[in-house]
Amino acid sequence: MLRCAPVTYYERNLPHWQPEGKFIFLTFRLHGSLPSVMLKKLALSRDPAGKQFLKADACLDAACSGPRWLDSPEIAKTVQGALLHGQNPLEFYALHAYVIMPNHVHALLEPRVPLSRITRGLKGVSSRDANALLGRKGKPFWQDESFDHWIRNAGQFERVRSYIELNPVKAGLAKAPEEWPWSSAHQ
Repeated sequence: MLRCAPVTYYERNLPHWQPEGKFIFLTFRLHGSLPSVMLKKLALSRDPAGKQFLKADACLDAACSGPRWLDSPEIAKTVQGALLHGQNPLEFYALHAYVIMPNHVHALLEPRVPLSRITRGLKGVSSRDANALLGRKGKPFWQDESFDHWIRNAGQFERVRSYIELNPVKAGLAKAPEEWPWSSAHQ
């Protein structure tokens, strides 16, 4: 008899599936980091979700509109601290790769608690601390919605890990992945 692993599901604007025991590719971005024209194009697009993600990520990599608060080393360090804290000491996940770009974050993780708890904790702590550094009180820092994709096999895991760590190179921010200080490749 074929047995299926339990799956956690929740929905905001996007559906979020978290099959038990699977790695998750997670992306979240700064509030207002994608222009409304781009958001409208994506909403009307008939492209598959993966292709829509790549278009949005290319726009984020260009960082031609919206805030770039993660450019600040102090704020990037705050977000990096929250990512690492979720792994140790909290043990909410095992963090296999991450990158903090000027306006968004990518992470490849193995959840040990529900994904909604992970994103709420990461975004809540980092937004409170970053907004304090920016002198912004009670204003949104992160976009409410996040993108997540569960990894289906070892080949996809390696492609996603490479995609994450090469992101600063592809965006023209570094010549090699290990040169970008806000990345697992730099560690």
